Amino acid sequence: MIFFRCCLFLCLMCCALSSNAVDKALVDAQNTQNTQSKEKEASLSIFNRDILSFRASVLGIEPADRVARAQRRIKQQLSPNGNHKVTALPMPPGILIQIDGAGSFYIAPDDIDQFQQETLEGVAKDVVAKLSAVVAETQESRSVENMLRAAAYVLIASIIFIVLVWGVQRLRRLIEARILSFASAKLDDLDLVHAKLINRERTLWILHRLFQLLLWVIVFLLTYQWLSLVMSQFPFTRPWGEHLNDFLFNLIANIGTSILKAIPDIFTALVIFFLAKLVNQGLSGIFDSIQNGVLRVSWLDADLVRPTRRIATTAVWLFALAMAYPYLPGAGTEAFKGVSVLVGLMISLGASSLIGQAASGLILTYSRVYRKGEFIHVMEHEGTISEMGMFTTRIRNGMGVELTIPNSLVLGNVTKNYSRVVQGQGFVVDTKVTIGYDTPWRQVHAMLIQAALRTPGVLIEPTPKVFQTALSDFYPEYLLICQAVPSEPRPRAEVMNLLHANIQDVFNEYGVQIMSPHYLGDPAQEKLVAKENWNRAPAAAK
Repeated sequence: MIFFRCCLFLCLMCCALSSNAVDKALVDAQNTQNTQSKEKEASLSIFNRDILSFRASVLGIEPADRVARAQRRIKQQLSPNGNHKVTALPMPPGILIQIDGAGSFYIAPDDIDQFQQETLEGVAKDVVAKLSAVVAETQESRSVENMLRAAAYVLIASIIFIVLVWGVQRLRRLIEARILSFASAKLDDLDLVHAKLINRERTLWILHRLFQLLLWVIVFLLTYQWLSLVMSQFPFTRPWGEHLNDFLFNLIANIGTSILKAIPDIFTALVIFFLAKLVNQGLSGIFDSIQNGVLRVSWLDADLVRPTRRIATTAVWLFALAMAYPYLPGAGTEAFKGVSVLVGLMISLGASSLIGQAASGLILTYSRVYRKGEFIHVMEHEGTISEMGMFTTRIRNGMGVELTIPNSLVLGNVTKNYSRVVQGQGFVVDTKVTIGYDTPWRQVHAMLIQAALRTPGVLIEPTPKVFQTALSDFYPEYLLICQAVPSEPRPRAEVMNLLHANIQDVFNEYGVQIMSPHYLGDPAQEKLVAKENWNRAPAAAK
């Protein structure tokens, strides 16, 4: 029973798929046929006036050749003077169009667009009317009186056009001056202007620009109507003049219709953006609570709230834009698609390094490699972090110079963090010295610790420590590590300078030579600085 049901279900699915495949094939065939017919279609135009579109081949003659033959034939028929009466003679299966009883061209049944519910008789009647208009315009163009009359109309229309443009400019200046004067007086009385909430000059500038825009719109409409009137006076350009008005009215009607049709989609997009704003407000409240310490979560620290807030806000708005994109006006047009492709291409070609920097910044931020205020060493640069950005990290070195380091450079090199291993705030101070084997290592340890404790800005707790890092051929290497005091903030370069000075002083006090950089043999006289010479000029006595 189960097997029978499964077979029945598969049969029904196959039938449905087959039906869909057949429907799709029929639609594809129809689309292919329409495309092929449009590719073969040729339009017959006489005296700049469209007469008919040929879609079919007649006696092996293609539509383009039919158009060329018809144009030559009509030109010959209209060349002599005469009434040139246009008639339609039924010649099954089509209709023959004649001028003065002589055939001009043939309308085949396949030239009719059946999808537009056209009929052969209706198309023939329309062709006769258009061709009769062409005959009348041809006769008109050969009349000197008609041409002079048209030129006089054009001259009068041009004078009226110039007067109207001049009058509109004068009227605009007069109205603009009065309105700007009135607005300036009202703005002087507003408290918002005195409180600098409204910029007086900017407001007046906007009003001036609005009047200029209104002037250009009126001048454009006047110019458009003048051009349409001028073209309509001459037979050769009359079809263009007639199309100008139709084009403008159709354009305004299409824009108005599109705006009305887009209102529901615009409302849907606004609702999506409004919901995105509410989500961002809710997330902002949560982030503020975490940053202020009111709310504690294990996965987000207070110092990561700022970058996380930016990422979350950007993600919400991008998601809202993706959801609202289909409802935006013009989203499905070819122009919008072309702009989208262009923007995507620009981002893919020019933003690869930018995206790499941003990814490096996110990795450094959330992997907690360092934080703001910590002292780090990257390559040959070291200093205190003053700002952590998505693309760069800024540090301030011991000389007070701010350095900007790309995040990809930080991520691709070894980073030393002198603040991460300390207890609390502050940073680690370390230095290395080499002392001969004839000096007891315990004495060296004690002298280095004593020099560290003499240095202002070094903590007593934790106690400075000394490590023997290597036993070289001529001397041991000693590494002193201590922590700078956070209560006395000093640049690390200053602390290192004082530490090195104290190490030299302590070693001179106890008569121990520092064997750096190289040791070749014991000198005849020990290389020490006598205490009475510690402050030799130009050093000041302390």
